[in-house]
Amino acid sequence: MRIVKSLWLLLISCLFAVSAFAQMTADPTTWTFEAKKKGNNNYDLIFHLKLQPHWHIWSFNPGGDGSLISPSFTFDKTGTLKLDGKTKEKGKLITEDNPAVGIVHMYLNQVDYIQSVAVTGNGKITGKYKYQVCDTEKCLAAKTKPFSFDIIDAVAVAGADTPKTAVTAPPADTSKPSMSASKTNADVAPVDGPKKVSIEKPKQGSLLSLFFGALIGGILAVLTPCVYSMIPITVSFFTKRSKTRAEGIRNAIYYSLSIIIIFTVLGILISAIFGGNALNNLSTNWIANLFFFAVFVIFGISFLGAFEIQLPSSWTSKTDSKAGVGSFAGIFFMALTLVIVSFSCTGPIIGPLLVIAGRGGITGPAIGMFGFSVGLALPFALFAVFPGMLNKIASSGGWLNQVKVTLGFIEMMLALKFLSNADLARGWRLLDREVFIAIWIVLAVLLGVYLLGKLKLSHDDAPAKNIYGQEYVSLFKLFLAIGCFSFAVYLLPGMWGAPLNAMSQFVPPMGTQDFVLGAGGGNGAAVETGGDKPVKYVDVLKIYEPEVVRKFGLVTYYDYDEAVAASKKLKKPIMLDFTGINCVNCRKMEGQVWSNPEVMKRLKEDFVIASLYCDYDKLDLPKSEQHFSQALQSDVVTLGDKNEDLQATKFNSNSQPFYFYVDENGNKLADSGYSYNPDVQRFINHLERVKEKYKQTHS
Repeated sequence: MRIVKSLWLLLISCLFAVSAFAQMTADPTTWTFEAKKKGNNNYDLIFHLKLQPHWHIWSFNPGGDGSLISPSFTFDKTGTLKLDGKTKEKGKLITEDNPAVGIVHMYLNQVDYIQSVAVTGNGKITGKYKYQVCDTEKCLAAKTKPFSFDIIDAVAVAGADTPKTAVTAPPADTSKPSMSASKTNADVAPVDGPKKVSIEKPKQGSLLSLFFGALIGGILAVLTPCVYSMIPITVSFFTKRSKTRAEGIRNAIYYSLSIIIIFTVLGILISAIFGGNALNNLSTNWIANLFFFAVFVIFGISFLGAFEIQLPSSWTSKTDSKAGVGSFAGIFFMALTLVIVSFSCTGPIIGPLLVIAGRGGITGPAIGMFGFSVGLALPFALFAVFPGMLNKIASSGGWLNQVKVTLGFIEMMLALKFLSNADLARGWRLLDREVFIAIWIVLAVLLGVYLLGKLKLSHDDAPAKNIYGQEYVSLFKLFLAIGCFSFAVYLLPGMWGAPLNAMSQFVPPMGTQDFVLGAGGGNGAAVETGGDKPVKYVDVLKIYEPEVVRKFGLVTYYDYDEAVAASKKLKKPIMLDFTGINCVNCRKMEGQVWSNPEVMKRLKEDFVIASLYCDYDKLDLPKSEQHFSQALQSDVVTLGDKNEDLQATKFNSNSQPFYFYVDENGNKLADSGYSYNPDVQRFINHLERVKEKYKQTHS
């Protein structure tokens, strides 16, 4: 029996080996549509999606770094149809920590999308839906498919209008248009009653990182003038007004617990009101990023001393009137008064904290605010337990203002990240990589100069003097200044294309860099290969060029025909890189495999590289090039559609990343392509076989 079982396993392995060759991946989805009447002429239009094992679809709020594609639904609006709110998703939401893009949210197995509508009569409700499905290795290229619901039991209402234009019912604050890939099944199937949504928590490690990061933020907030100056006053108030030391300690601990309760409840309310992923979704929306940029700049300027941001004084008066030591309620209102009064200092720290906390799912804001409040409340409790330490803490003074100014410089640096996010989403090219780095260098140098006392602001105190009456700098500020100048020096090579790996998640992608030392810019790299400079689509696609391409001066074409022309001139085979702007595994292959010196040497010297983006939908083809694709069973309208159609028609494949190899006449140089597999040696062996085949056919 063991021998038979082994033979079966061997046979199955062989079958899988054969099927590993490039082929069209079967659609792993099944869609059914149901119109469910709720009463009168109100209906729930339900899109039921079932996914095959190991496949997933991103949530409306996908998380990550803003590159993930979420589904969307567009309805053909008529005078008889009125959308009621936004499309909702219902299923078991899975939250994972993806090393490449961060915390992500998705659905496995099945999910329902529900759009509530009101109609004035019977008829068809039509439109299109867009989405993309992925497994652990690849994503299917995105597509758009039509849908249709039949309304047959509505009550006719007089005065229906004539048909109007289409209207989209988007998910909550989707930051960018998303595309989709699926096969439509128009058969209507009944569904069970509504299922309870279960949201899995992020991994423990990510929540702990969030907590400790927020804790540090709370401790930093203590060092601001609004909070620090309140410590001795508040602790002395409790210890002197209490009958016994134990009572004073108890009241101070109540005070600290009240601070923790206030901030934690605030975090819970944010999740409850806006949704577990609302803040993360906002962090990927270009309009929200512009708003955050403006807010951070205002906070930063405030910290630099231009003005004070305060909540209405009436809030302080009302809470202060209810404060007292007589009861827990009175102590709670004392803590609430502190929260309101200190907002001008804590607000700029809470702002970025909430944006980061939003990546932790529904528990993120609560955990973040809890960590922040613990850091903020800890000194009040410690000094109440050990009141003798109050005599040892530094007195309030000019150094607190210097802390505030330092945080102001940091706020200005963080603000640029939000502007960069919006700039990349819209393709404005206002804040390219070298511009971003240049501003950071200037801010870091100015902060270092300020810490050395060589830059004075209007509200700064006179500098400290030593016993000889000379101005001096404390060792702590000296080391901080050294850190600022060192950071500026570290950033400086980035102006000429250095990767800056430690800051890669903050600075814009290498594709926005206009000049890379060693790559010779675009012209130098093209001359090095002896070929013509790529022209077609360079202006719109070069910003998405992978860092490894710019770093090593690899020439990439973005048009198949242009690559063929270069192949004829250079007498080299073509590597067709079917890729995507939002393809995580594409970035992994480029970062882990292409960057290997032996791989890069072969790519630069032996191949013409054509990077064909299958998800670029911002550029429509000329009308003469638009057509219906039999392979895709959809219209080819955009540049992404064209590349996707080429992959499906010529290579019977529809997933990315996938690498295929042809000569200048379009003849295949390998029986199969190469999909996602980060084994460097395997990729090198594959390239060598292609080179050998090219030599044999071009002797």
